[in-house]
Parts: sequence; C-alpha cells; structure tokens
Amino acid sequence: MDQTLSLLWHSTLFLIMLVGLVGLVIPIFPGNVIIWVAALAYGFSVDFAGWGYLAAITVLMLVAVVADNIAMGVGAAKGGASWVSIGLAIFGALVGTWLWPPVGGLLLGPLVLLAAEYGRQRDWAKAWQASKGYLIGCGWAFVVRFLLGALMIGLWMLWAWQV
Repeated sequence: MDQTLSLLWHSTLFLIMLVGLVGLVIPIFPGNVIIWVAALAYGFSVDFAGWGYLAAITVLMLVAVVADNIAMGVGAAKGGASWVSIGLAIFGALVGTWLWPPVGGLLLGPLVLLAAEYGRQRDWAKAWQASKGYLIGCGWAFVVRFLLGALMIGLWMLWAWQV
C-alpha cells in the first residue's frame, strides 16, 4: 500500500476508534465493539500479521461488554434492587436509547428501576436508593468501558506501528 493510502487508512481507522471511544459516554452505545470492528478491519488489511494484538483487543472488548452490565446490575443490587427490577431497567434503557437517542437510555433506565422498586416495596426512599445505586453503577461502567476502550486503541496503535 502506498504511503498516502496507508496514512488515509490508518487515519480513518483511528477516527472510527475515537468515535467509538467518545460514544461510550452514551450508555448502551457499543463503543468498545466499534473500536474492535475497526481493529478487525485493520487485521484484514494486514492479513492478520501480529494477530496476537487482535486477540488481546478482542478479550478487552468482551470484558468491557460484560463489565458494563455487571457494574450497573451490581450498583443497583447494592442499592437494594431486585434482579427483576434490574432486568426491567436494562430493558428500559435499551428501549429509551432506541426511542430517544442519545439520552433516552440515561433517563428511562433509572426511571423504570424507580417505578419497579416502588411497585415492589411501596417505599419511595428505598426505590430511590436502588435507582441511585444503578446510576452509580452506570458511572463505574463508563469508567471501565472508557479505560478499556483507550487500552484497545493503544494496543491497536502499537500493532499498527509494528506491522
């Protein structure tokens, strides 16, 4: 690949990865998956030379996706929410993101949890405590996803530099 095309290709992939990283601010946005897809495209372009980097990026992406859901669920559970309410909140966040992107998931997830917990416990203070735990979990999920996304991009940069 000539130098100009190579620079354009690397720049495009880097910009896609940055969109994925910045998009992590939005819950439910698959920013880590977008970063991974860009790394996968790079892998195809270099015939998977240095495939160990893609393997590591893949593991980080999977950890980020799982950690995201665990952090939100654990935060809500620590706040006293039932697992049924947590499941409803995650479903609500998905629906909210689909109906009113980019903030619908941020609003609907905690509101569904608040309503479900109030319906279960008939106590606004306990329902709010559960919702607060969910929101704290969302904050930690963002931190984890963002750090893992930055690490994924760093690994890709190291990979691209070595190939």
